[in-house]
Amino acid sequence: MKKNSIQFAGYVLLLATIIACSKVPITGRKQVSLLPESELISLSLTEYQSFLKTNPPAGNHDQNTIMVKQVGNKIQQAVTKYMAQNKLSSRLAGYKWEFNLVNDPTINAWCMPGGKVVVYSGLLGVTQNENGLAIVMGHEIAHAVARHGNERMSQGMVTQLGGIALGVALQNKTAETQALFQTAYGV
Repeated sequence: MKKNSIQFAGYVLLLATIIACSKVPITGRKQVSLLPESELISLSLTEYQSFLKTNPPAGNHDQNTIMVKQVGNKIQQAVTKYMAQNKLSSRLAGYKWEFNLVNDPTINAWCMPGGKVVVYSGLLGVTQNENGLAIVMGHEIAHAVARHGNERMSQGMVTQLGGIALGVALQNKTAETQALFQTAYGV
């Protein structure tokens, strides 16, 4: 029974990986996306709103906020145009672009699936101007458009399933043997 369960889990994992394997436009790199992108965008929107409740955006009349929004809108227009010209607009389905600056000295920016972008005020001292800011924001937006968030979550799910299968396979072994294999698997 145990062997059949492990084999079944392995087959499900292999089948899911094959079915969910796709090619990233532009780079041609293969990626696994087990979650529907619409679900990931929905989860991201919830997390984004929660983040903004505890980290309110800088005022709309702040010069830095205006710069972040202007740079973001230019990148959004360029990405949208590029994707349309290359018949890839479907990759942006469900995107509701938003660009916010938060007052935080951290040197960071990020873009969630669905086009929700946050720039921390600490980054502006490093980027120094619109061009530097555009480089960082473009990089973060590229992660979202390439669906790296879905890829990472899918990899995590595959890893968890592998850990469960290993646990089932080792359930009749000593605690030391189980710990050794689980540690090796974790590495």
